[in-house]
Amino acid sequence: MEFPHPTLTVAIEPQSKADLDKMGPALQRMLEEEPAARVERTDAGDQVLITMGEAHGAVIIERLKRKFGSAIITRTPRVPYRETIRGKVQSHGRYKKQTGGHGMFGDVWLELEPNPGGGVAFAERVVGGSVPKNFFPGVEKGVRETAAEGVVAGYPLSDFKATLYDGSFHAVDSNELSFKIAASMALKDGVHQAKPALLEPIMVVEIRIPDAYMGEVNRDLNGRRGRVLGMDTDGDMQIISAHVPQAELFSYATELRSLAQGRGSFTATLDHYEDVPSHIAEKVIETHRKQLEAAGGHSAGH
Repeated sequence: MEFPHPTLTVAIEPQSKADLDKMGPALQRMLEEEPAARVERTDAGDQVLITMGEAHGAVIIERLKRKFGSAIITRTPRVPYRETIRGKVQSHGRYKKQTGGHGMFGDVWLELEPNPGGGVAFAERVVGGSVPKNFFPGVEKGVRETAAEGVVAGYPLSDFKATLYDGSFHAVDSNELSFKIAASMALKDGVHQAKPALLEPIMVVEIRIPDAYMGEVNRDLNGRRGRVLGMDTDGDMQIISAHVPQAELFSYATELRSLAQGRGSFTATLDHYEDVPSHIAEKVIETHRKQLEAAGGHSAGH
């Protein structure tokens, strides 16, 4: 038998600590009986349940609870945004801590520049030993770990190059950790000055609908920041292909069903990343700032 392709995505979490242990085995047993559903892990770290629609999802969640004793709550999945920079800057990080006996001292100058499609690149061009070679790995680690955590909105920072070009050290107090912290400080400071940008995943979407619903479906795509790429016919069905931001697609299976009175279907695959419109980027950054403030008590020791 061929089963239809599930398209409605919700993030799932155990309702309580007690449900956490049961959730994995319960999902596995449910999937054995339920070939038209999938469970996946997203780039943003969410565990998601993909179903045929809201009713299908509701039935599965109810069965997980009744039959397998695992209570699960659902929410909208997080969009796996990425951060990058558009400008070139030089930034400075200096970490100094004096305790009894040995202190800590690290001092670095980094040059940051865009590196489209190149992930995170690290290089050094230190002249005259201002930073000894044995501290380079510490600097690189500081750059890579901080980039993975994100700087402006808590999403991974990529497509940039960081070059260590100067700094200073202390014969006794310098060690790899002090340089790692200094590099992290330099990166955080530099990114804010280097025209940071937020990128979002853009999906290529193929929608199959009867001709009668073309107008409404196209109008709806515009409202989702979609760009129609082309149209095709297959018998009495119309096939629309479009680029649509992933953020606008999580509930699309339900919406399309009501727009095309149950006769529409679609598939979506990741195509590329592009800049998030500024009004949306501001909201994402603001949410991250609030989360940091809320966790302020916890991160003080960071």
